Parts: sequence; C-alpha cells; structure tokens
Amino acid sequence: MCGRFVITSAPAAIRQLFGYADQPNFPSRYNVAPTQPIPVVIVDQGARRFRLMRWGLIPSWVKDPRTFSLLINARAETVQDKPAFRNAFRRRRCLVPADGYYEWKPGGSRKQPYFIHPAGGGPIGFAGLWETWIGPNGEELDTVAIVTTAARGRLAELHDRVPVTIAPDHFARWLETDETDSGAVMALLRAPADSEFVWHPVSTAVNRTTNDNPQLILPIAAEEVEAPRPAVAKPAPPKRAARVKVAGDDGGQGSLF
Repeated sequence: MCGRFVITSAPAAIRQLFGYADQPNFPSRYNVAPTQPIPVVIVDQGARRFRLMRWGLIPSWVKDPRTFSLLINARAETVQDKPAFRNAFRRRRCLVPADGYYEWKPGGSRKQPYFIHPAGGGPIGFAGLWETWIGPNGEELDTVAIVTTAARGRLAELHDRVPVTIAPDHFARWLETDETDSGAVMALLRAPADSEFVWHPVSTAVNRTTNDNPQLILPIAAEEVEAPRPAVAKPAPPKRAARVKVAGDDGGQGSLF
C-alpha cells in the first residue's frame, strides 16, 4: 500500500534523473495525499514529459466519479487483468517521482507511522499507471495510480504491501508502451530488497493531511513510540448513504490505510 509519500529533491535533480525537457518549479512536499495533484513522468510523442495528475485513477469508462472507489494503488499481481488498470498497463505507464513514503504499523491502540526512504538517498521513481477521464461536458482530468506489490523481508513487518520502485536503468522499458513482451515489463514489478530502503518511526502529526512540513520526516524517540496512549471514547459514527457499486470496482484496494 502507498497512501502518502514525500517529494523533497530539487526540481533540477528530478529533471536530471528522469530526463524530461520541461522545467517545472515546484515546492518540497512532506505529506502528499490522495486526490492531490502529483508530479508524473510520461512519454508523449517519443519524448519524456513532466505532468501534474490527480492521485486517484479514474478509468475512462466511469460515468460518474462520485460513485467510483478512489483507486490510489494498483496491485501488480492483477494489473494485467483488472478492468480498471489493464488498458493503462498496456498503453499508459508512467513514473511518479518521490523521495520516500509513509507506512503505518499496527500496535497498541493506534497505528505508528514510519518514514521509509532509499538507503542511498536521492529521488526514486514509483511505477504508475495513468488515464484521462473525459466528462459528459467534454472536461478532461488526468489521473494516476501507484503500483504496489507484496512486501518481503523486513519491510513486510511494517505492511504487507509496498510501492514498486523502478530502477533508473529500467525507466525506458517501463515507459515504453510499445513493448510487446509483457513478461519483461512484469519482471520490473518486484518488491525492494532490505538493503534498498531504511525507515524510522515519525510523529503521528503525519496523519493529518493539512500538516506538510520537514518535521514530519524526522525520527522520534523510542520512548514516544512505546509511550502508553490514553483510551479515548469514540463517538458513534454517522450514518452514511450506501455507495453505488460500479462495475469493475476493485474491492476497495484504493482505500487510504
């Protein structure tokens, strides 16, 4: 699962790594959340381009996005078969620049957030899929989902899913959608080894999407992780109207946590 991520490298460093000609200037983000616009790298007419897309894929065949689940992630194991993702997998693969992401580990009375980032530092590229949704009045919305796969090794102790990271040497293969060997592309959708990422616990301030500052990625002391948490009575949840089920709905795999 990937429900929040961080992008802090300078725009020039990201442009150099991903090799696009555009020169966007964007601020550091420490708590990127679903439905927000995020940087995406695609191939357009043979050249790599930078785009901003809404995080939360909407398949082109959806009539009303308000009745469709938020698809922030696409499972690598079924990405070739799920109606919501199979066309994008064949024709609209992309990369999502990032410098790390957050994961929540269950424990005690609440989930403890961790910041996970490359051991060697620097920006990385998440595997992504994108679609352009066209509304009834001709409006267009570019949307994207991040591909995840089953975690392995020590990362599996935090969560059973991890975002797929594409190595720079394989950027071209992932982005080249004329690729006829789907097996070669699927081979890229692997979980990272333990040596590729490191992580540490961070403040629960990251739970609020309105918080977006450098303090969010700083490690907290072990005493703060293990400190007892007072029980808080939860108010009864408000009644919610039933969500309309849309054909092709992917079973809630796009939920945030």
